[in-house]
Amino acid sequence: MSALLTATCAVPAAGAVLTAALPAGATEARRRTTKTVALAVSAVTLALAAVVALRFDPHGARYQLTESYSWIRSFGITFSLGVDGIGAVLALLTAVLVPMVMLASWHDADPPSSPANGQEGSSPAAPDGTVDPDTFERRRRTQGFFALILAVEAMVIVSFYATDVFLFYVFFEAMLIPMYFLIGGFGDRAGGPDSARQRSYAAVKFLLYNLLGGLVMLAAVIGLYVVAQDQGFGTFDLPALTNAVADGSLKLSGTAQNALFLGFFFAFAVKAPLWPLHTWLPNAMGEATAGTAVLITAVVDKVGTFAMLRFCLGLFPDASKTFAPAILVLSLIGIVYGALLAIGQKDIKRLVAYASISHFGFIIMGIFALTSQGQSGATLYMVNHGLSTAAWMLVAGFLISRRGSRLIADYGGVQKVAPVLAGTFLIGSLATLSLPGLAPFVSEFLVLVGTFTRYPAIGVIATVGIVLAALYALLLYQRTMTGPVKEGVRSMPDLKVRELAVVAPLVALTILLGVYPKPLTDLVNPSVNATLSQVHRTDPAPAHPVAATSGGEQK
Repeated sequence: MSALLTATCAVPAAGAVLTAALPAGATEARRRTTKTVALAVSAVTLALAAVVALRFDPHGARYQLTESYSWIRSFGITFSLGVDGIGAVLALLTAVLVPMVMLASWHDADPPSSPANGQEGSSPAAPDGTVDPDTFERRRRTQGFFALILAVEAMVIVSFYATDVFLFYVFFEAMLIPMYFLIGGFGDRAGGPDSARQRSYAAVKFLLYNLLGGLVMLAAVIGLYVVAQDQGFGTFDLPALTNAVADGSLKLSGTAQNALFLGFFFAFAVKAPLWPLHTWLPNAMGEATAGTAVLITAVVDKVGTFAMLRFCLGLFPDASKTFAPAILVLSLIGIVYGALLAIGQKDIKRLVAYASISHFGFIIMGIFALTSQGQSGATLYMVNHGLSTAAWMLVAGFLISRRGSRLIADYGGVQKVAPVLAGTFLIGSLATLSLPGLAPFVSEFLVLVGTFTRYPAIGVIATVGIVLAALYALLLYQRTMTGPVKEGVRSMPDLKVRELAVVAPLVALTILLGVYPKPLTDLVNPSVNATLSQVHRTDPAPAHPVAATSGGEQK
């Protein structure tokens, strides 16, 4: 039994403990050591996640590199890990983004008065470079910030690899804790005089919404165990349960299956987030640092959409078909609603947040269209949205850190003083509106095609989201990057080497996967086909098949 998956999860977890245990970062040298250690740990995790993806055989078993260790025997709970194509791709996405987030957030936990930070602040620094612990170190220690990022990475990767329902639930909920502290304790410094209260509000709202979803899911997890145990399946093992549901040996009544499906789906829809359970996201992304905002929308939220594929469709196939039309309507509302509100935003980061709500509507629509194109597109969308939104948000963060304001009206003419920053921001904007040749176009096209083949009306209306995306993305670029140079922008520096090291790989991947997505589709398509077979769905036949021919003549 290979321990590769355990190692991939354990490295960032151990790195989080190690980073947190390092000496307090009261001097620049100590802070640099902490950051270097955390970055090195994330690089090792990336290497391990890449090995997992490379060792996964698309033509092999559904779950590979499996591991299982006894945990709570009396309830049939095990620490079981296994990877399918979708989990391998999303874990790799997480491992790619975390080092980028760390580099982008290199000075986010520095004292406001630190020379490296380059910002004014109220925390007084002593001549030797130390900072009064009562004003800063107790709340914003560098090692705490980077340890929390590694903790989130470890928990998210476990969630993508977990093949025990209870194990998944534990880490699905546990990741809320480090995210709460990242939002509330290390928020955006450009939020104004009331930023501390706003950060606290955003963090509490994030936690309460997701805890409510988790409590509902816990009830559903317990209900699933009770129903399964009554029929001789006293286990939380996901492959065993899904196989038993598929072959009919585990029979769930229509009422029980619908109730359990709704319990699981509610928790995943909160985390995704799906309209109307989305309202925590703009607050959280707006008040968090740019790096933390990327963790929220590009990493943590993907656990919700991933779980819809793995748990909702696998465990409750009939209920998934029953509720699919209603979920598609909610997704459609989310697509249009998120895009419309993005157009009207005055805050750059909240605009990106509402754009993400619209994008998650496309992802969920692709999942519940229950077609191979839709689900392949939804899985690719998870990856492509993660890359493109990470690039867009991180460049926006670099922009905001230079000007000290999140308001769109405070910018103008940036492309004349910082052309590289403006150019990378343009690429992120074009990726967000799914320009052909960039990665999101492929996934959005597949989602729309897959939805149209089964639900043509919804597929047609969803295209409105593409038009609205062009509006909010290009209007944001026009208002911030073009026109006369605003007074506060004249001395704005262009991207530095560290910042280019963050943005360049994300831009390169966005272009590469837009031109050649085959490596990803080869990995995820077998898992998508297996999921469709579990819900007993096949792609609809064309409405106008090619006329039959006989003797070489068309009849």
